[in-house]
Formats: sequence, structure tokens, C-alpha cells
Amino acid sequence: MPIKEIVRELQGKATNLALRVPISWVNILAGPPVSVDGRTLDGRSQWLLQLLARNGQPPVEQTSVVEARASYDAFMLEMGGSRVPIGELVDRTIAGHSSKGGAGRIRVRIYRPAGTVARLLPAILYFHGGGWVMGGLEGYDLVCRYISARSGCAVVAVDYRLAPEHKFPAAIEDAVAAFRWLSADAVSLGIDPARIVVAGDSAGGNIAAVAAQLLREEPRPPCLQWLMFPATNLAFDSPSYRSCGEGFFVTRAAMEWFRGHYLNNPAEIEDPRASPLHAADLAGVAPALIFTNGIDPLRDEGHAYADRLTAAGVKTFHREFDSLIHGFIGMRGAIQAAARAMDDMVAGLRHELAQLGR
Repeated sequence: MPIKEIVRELQGKATNLALRVPISWVNILAGPPVSVDGRTLDGRSQWLLQLLARNGQPPVEQTSVVEARASYDAFMLEMGGSRVPIGELVDRTIAGHSSKGGAGRIRVRIYRPAGTVARLLPAILYFHGGGWVMGGLEGYDLVCRYISARSGCAVVAVDYRLAPEHKFPAAIEDAVAAFRWLSADAVSLGIDPARIVVAGDSAGGNIAAVAAQLLREEPRPPCLQWLMFPATNLAFDSPSYRSCGEGFFVTRAAMEWFRGHYLNNPAEIEDPRASPLHAADLAGVAPALIFTNGIDPLRDEGHAYADRLTAAGVKTFHREFDSLIHGFIGMRGAIQAAARAMDDMVAGLRHELAQLGR
């Protein structure tokens, strides 16, 4: 293992151990509470941000794509908590689609919960976060295991093409192709084709929201869209970008770096397939569960998307975790408030799935 990777692993383990100190110590070590826009940052999240600032790692926009991907996966696996047991894990490849031609195969990973008795399970078609540049099946393994085990659903994680090697709209094309494959082959996979959720966090939430728009006319469209702190407006012009755009894990500079790798040119910011908030009409898309964070540059665009869906007559549930930062889905093992929020999000999904067909 290269020296740089050994150092990164040791730093990750040290950070994780430091986060496990008693909350009374955290309150002393982290200093006075930090408040932004009337919201007070969770104490352990504040302590994590301080530890990350001290570890000497450069911000993502000052690294190479290769380094950024390695660091992101390592962080997700170090902070993601225990490896929750599941019933079955299967890797497959499916046919892709590209408007530019030459589409190859897409990797997917199917998780099935243990002890299920239903013949056909609901499924969550999951698109990982990482700014359209980072993330993948390995880095998100702990997240997907947790979601499958706690939700009682099959989780189908999609290893969509990443930028800058594959720019917009490659990830969107992969999402649509993956949904159509899953819908067509659902029964043979032990999945109910009428209960397929499109889901994702951050950039993955963006992809899921766009997929829900593009697939609304399908014979069997997605039954729900489950969006966790989604990127819905790549203009980055909301008030939360001004108040939370520096110092809270994901920064404006990082988001601009991601956007620069993802889009072909600035004009694409207005394209609803890049910025789903810019869609002219949202009527008829799948019902939505939208979760945002109080101290997050992406907070306001998530709120705005929930409001647009509601105004279009789409059943929408929106909740803000006001003390949490962007990306907490990968911090379940280190931040108790993140673990509780994930429990709440899964409970909300289970509730909505139970209402289908009633």
C-alpha cells in the first residue's frame, strides 16, 4: 500500500476515534455552538469539521480526480458505521444507452434484506452522491446495506458513468436505462415492478429527481422519489450558498469544481436534466420524500424543489434536519444525529410504501 494511502487510513481512524469521545468532552473541545440562519450545528458535526480542518488534507478542488475519488470512498467506509448483515448481494452488468453512441455496460449491485418472505419486494434504485465525479458501489456499500436491511426493500445501486470522463448527460442516460432494465426484469429478480423507488443523495438526488421527471410517462413509472439533500439548481444562487458556502464540509468552491467537471458548458445549467428545479412542468411526477439539512449550501434548492412539486399537485413530504451538514448519510458511524436522521428517513420511506395502493 502506498505511503499516502497508509497515512490517509490512519488519519481516518484517528478522526473516527476522536468523534467517539463523550459528548461532554465534545462540547468543550469543539468550542461555543455555531449557529447559521437560526439553526445550531450539531456538536459532533462541529467537532468533525474541526478535525477535518486539522488533518492536513487539501480541499477537493485542489486535488486530482483520482485522489478525490480515493479520499471520498475511504471517508465513506471509515465513517459509515457497522457492516449491516443482509440476505444476499449480487453484482451484475446491464446494457447502457448513450445519445452520443458507443454506450457500454453499467454495473449494478443488488442487495436483498435477510429473512424476507414476500415473493416480490419493493426496490430502491439508488444513485450515489459524490458530485457526479466521485463515489461508486464500493464506497456506498455500507449505506446500501443499511438501507436494504432497515427498509425491507431490495436496493439496486447503480454505478453510473462519472465525469469528467463522461460528462452530462451520461449519468442521466444511465439512470433512465437502469430504471427501464429494472422495470422490465423486476419479476425475474424477485422485485415488484409497481413498487420501484428512484432515490439518491446530493448529486444522486439530482439524478433521481431528473429520472422521475423523464420517466413519468412510462407504463410503470417510479412509485416514489426519495431525495436526500438533492442538488436541484446548478446555478448555485440561493441564499444558503451565501450563508453555508464555506466551512461546512461541502463548499461552494467544491460544488463549482464538480459542476465544471460535469457540464460541457455553462449554458447547460438551465437544462432541466441538469437542474431539475428549472423544469417547466412537474405535474405527474412520482410522489416525493425530500430531506434537507439546515446547515448546507444545497438547503434552499431542496426546499424550493419541494415547494415546486407541491404547487404542481405532487404529493410531497419535506423535512429538514436543521442541525446537520451536507453528506451526513456517510457519517452514520461517527455522528449520532446522522444515525438518527437515517433511521427517520428510512421510516418515512417505509410509511410511504405502505400507503401505496390504499
